[in-house]
Amino acid sequence: MAAPTKAMLLDWYRQMVLIREFEETCHRLYEEKRITGVYMHLYSGHEASGVGSMAALRPSDHVITAYRDHGIALILGMDPKAVMAEMMGKKTGSSGGKGGSMHLASREHNFWGGYAIVGGHLPLAAGIALEAKYNDKDDVTMTYVGDGATNNGYFHESLNMSAIWDLPVVWIIENNGYGMGTEVERASGQVELHRKAEAYGIKSFGCVDAQNAMKVYEVASQAVDYARQHGPAVIEHVTYRYRGHGVSDKQYDARDDMSEELKKWMQCREPIKILRDHILSAHDDVDEVLAGHESEAKALVKGAVEFAEASELPNSYQELMRNTYVPSDLVYKTESSIGAGID
Repeated sequence: MAAPTKAMLLDWYRQMVLIREFEETCHRLYEEKRITGVYMHLYSGHEASGVGSMAALRPSDHVITAYRDHGIALILGMDPKAVMAEMMGKKTGSSGGKGGSMHLASREHNFWGGYAIVGGHLPLAAGIALEAKYNDKDDVTMTYVGDGATNNGYFHESLNMSAIWDLPVVWIIENNGYGMGTEVERASGQVELHRKAEAYGIKSFGCVDAQNAMKVYEVASQAVDYARQHGPAVIEHVTYRYRGHGVSDKQYDARDDMSEELKKWMQCREPIKILRDHILSAHDDVDEVLAGHESEAKALVKGAVEFAEASELPNSYQELMRNTYVPSDLVYKTESSIGAGID
C-alpha cells in the first residue's frame, strides 16, 4: 500500500470538514424544527472512520450502512443539496423526500443505504457480496455496523454466511463505546468486538484508532485487498460520537461523567484536528488550501439548506404512490411472459 499523497490528504480534509458542517447544521435545524421526524443520527466525531476506510475502495465497489448514514453519503459524492432536501422531506431529495435521514441511498454511487432496522442491512451486505462472487466480479462490499448491533442475530447470521461462502465483504464495526446509552462493557460478553467475527473463521485486522484517518486508511487498504482475493475481513474502528445516539438523546445533559468524557475526546482525539496537524507537519504551503476547504464546506451546506427550503413537498397522491406499487400493465406483461408456452 502506497502512503496517501498530499492530494489525497487534502481531499480527506475537504470531506471531513464538509461532514462536520453538514451534521452540525442538521442538528441546529432539527432543534429549530426545520428538520422534523422522530430520529436523526449524526456522524460528528466519526469522520475519519468513513473517510479513511472508503479511500481504500474502487469506484465499482459497494457500500452499505445503518442509520448513521449522512457522512457516508457525502463521502461517496452524493450532492449535499439532494441529501439536505431528503432530510427536510422535499421532492428534490435523494428519495423524493420519502426516505428521510435514515434511508439515504444512491445507485449511481453503489451506495445501498441507510437502514433503520438495527442490523437489518447486514444480510443485504452479504447478498451484494454474493452477487459479485457469483458473477466473478472483482468488487468488494464495505459494510458499517455499530457496536450495539454486534449482539444482534443478523450480525452473526450474516458473518457466518460470508465465511461459509468466502464472500468479498469488509465488516467494519464502528465502536463508539455505547449502544444507544449503554456502555459496551455492560452489553457484550466479548468487549473486543472484532473477535466475534474471528469465531466464524473470518480474518480480523484488529482494532484501529478511528480518529486517525491515516491509520484507518492503512488498515482498510489491507482488509480490502484481502477481501478481494480471499473473502471476508473484519475491522473494529474505535471512535466516538459527539452527539447522543440520536438528536432526541439527551444523555450528555443527563450524565455529568459523560460531559467530561466528551470533552476529553473533543480535546485530545478530534479527528479533523489530527488530520490537519498531520498535513501541516508533512507539507508546506497548505494553510490557504485548508482554509479554502473550510469556507467551501460552509458555503455548500448553506446552499444546500437554501435549496432544500425552496423545494416543494411531495404533497400529491401521485407522489405518495410513486415507486410504491409496480404499474399493473407491467405486472400483466411479466405474468404473460412467464406463462408463455405453458399449457
